[in-house]
Amino acid sequence: MGPPGLDPLPTPLRDPKPLLDRVIHEWGGHEDLWLFGYGSLIWKPEFDFVERRPARVHGWHRALKMWSRVNRGSVQNPGLVFGLLTGGSCQGLVFRVPAVHGLETLGRLWLREMPTGVYDPRWLTCITPGGPVRALAFTLSRKSPNFTGNLPEARYREIFASAVGRYGSSLDYARQTLAELKRHHIHDAALARLLRLAEITASADAAAAAPAATLPPAGPRQGTPPAPPATQGN
Repeated sequence: MGPPGLDPLPTPLRDPKPLLDRVIHEWGGHEDLWLFGYGSLIWKPEFDFVERRPARVHGWHRALKMWSRVNRGSVQNPGLVFGLLTGGSCQGLVFRVPAVHGLETLGRLWLREMPTGVYDPRWLTCITPGGPVRALAFTLSRKSPNFTGNLPEARYREIFASAVGRYGSSLDYARQTLAELKRHHIHDAALARLLRLAEITASADAAAAAPAATLPPAGPRQGTPPAPPATQGN
């Protein structure tokens, strides 16, 4: 089920288990498992790792263009999460998980990232200070029904103002990602611009909601004589 009071989980786009089986087969289980994080995995990996490195992948870029109907939104009110789309390059982090914990880690990741089978898991070459590594990344196809395409600024404002899922709001997700990227000296101008839209909207809403009581009381109208003092009764 989804968050309390919201819709249940949407129907999976495809069965995620065959995708997990394929990844396990391609990994083999004999070597440590490398994972590429470009969004929430950077600030909330939820798995144990023995090494972490800055990394860059070429041919892919991070984009807040994936509908989230579970983690950061609902079926009724979809939110947004990051996808890894073709084109450009992406700076993130790679995590090394000991081989003995690889199967458990992949199982937990599938529960978190693949409940509806939306991502296309891929092995990407990641350039790191210690040399290239082959890491698993969760990519998104532009043919996926969860790909948003280009949204107008007003739509981003609406989503940031209202979309909430089982792990919290889309706005918190975007803010936490930007903060952690900055902490690791990773610059994401597109994300920073989108979050400025939310700040502008919040400032405008706060100004509109300012109580009229803060204004000074109006004095008597010009030309209107003051009311006579009240007289005491007998």
